[in-house]
Amino acid sequence: MPDILGYRKRIGIVVPSTNTVVQPESEELRPQGVTNHVARIPIKERPLGTEQAFNEHMETMRSGIGTAIDQIVTAKPDHLIMGVALEAFWGGVEAANSLQKSLEDRAGVGVSMGSTALVAALKAFGAKRIAVVTPHQPRGDAMVRQYLEEAGYEIVRLKGLRCASPIAIAHTPVAEMRAALRELDGDDVDVLVQTGTNLPMAHLTVAAEQWLGKPVLAMNVLTYWDALRRSGITDRVWGHGMLLEQF
Repeated sequence: MPDILGYRKRIGIVVPSTNTVVQPESEELRPQGVTNHVARIPIKERPLGTEQAFNEHMETMRSGIGTAIDQIVTAKPDHLIMGVALEAFWGGVEAANSLQKSLEDRAGVGVSMGSTALVAALKAFGAKRIAVVTPHQPRGDAMVRQYLEEAGYEIVRLKGLRCASPIAIAHTPVAEMRAALRELDGDDVDVLVQTGTNLPMAHLTVAAEQWLGKPVLAMNVLTYWDALRRSGITDRVWGHGMLLEQF
């Protein structure tokens, strides 16, 4: 017999314990009959302004991803989202592909993650020149840039908001995020992209598509879109941006 609530698909989502954005944004995107189930990677809230602190933070997340996957697969999800965006970009295209395969092998189901899902979304729009806003420190920005350039995209502009700590990312003022999008836009940009799963931009990017007249891709939206489509759910989800409405 099918799951009573998740009778179409069950989607597992792995996030850092400090992340307060992936879960509520994903809930708004799910079609009827699709359910979301979250596992958390324990990490500490700490300043990330030094190279040592940043590296220790990343190592803690890496070491916890597998345990979180082991936890969530006991709910028997049909597909998994790896909601740790920066880890998905780390080391470039080859490293990301290797990570995705290792996560799928461990989970026993398909895995959507920010880097490869973003490439799928950009291909859907036929984009070549992009601008990117991140919540990261410079080291993280370098990883995002490396991956996207290796994937064949021209990074016209990239702006890191340099959020002070993991929890602080979710507290970024809307005015600051709006100003970043306006600063990044231009006639030389096909698509604007937001990375960082704890940066709450899903609603703002929908509005931005109206006043910029082009696709603006939020990380949690595009990753959830990838999970739906790879799970065989083809519903158009309205009110959450061009990607879910058109592809």
